[in-house]
Amino acid sequence: MNLPKVITDLIKAQDKHDNVAYAECFSENAIVFDEGKIHKGRTEIRQWIAEGNEKYGTVMKPLALTEKDSTSVLSTEISGTFPGSPIVLNFNFEIADGLIQSLKVTD
Repeated sequence: MNLPKVITDLIKAQDKHDNVAYAECFSENAIVFDEGKIHKGRTEIRQWIAEGNEKYGTVMKPLALTEKDSTSVLSTEISGTFPGSPIVLNFNFEIADGLIQSLKVTD
């Protein structure tokens, strides 16, 4: 599957649990929507992913990608130490200038 570089970088960072590299995939003012919460900016995004990695130790397996204009939806199998693992989630990205501007995680 041919993924945009920033999404490939995000997956690699997630699988290594590299919270700093993960956050660097986002613009300074990016927004993440996940589990009913909003995380704004790289600092909050880094804290959010660090907490998730510590709690769940998740890894991502890309399944399919659809793209339209600046929007990409990545269907991904997520596995880790959480009930029901693995699950399939959709990562809805808005990408501009090679960085993620927004991410909404949905099932």
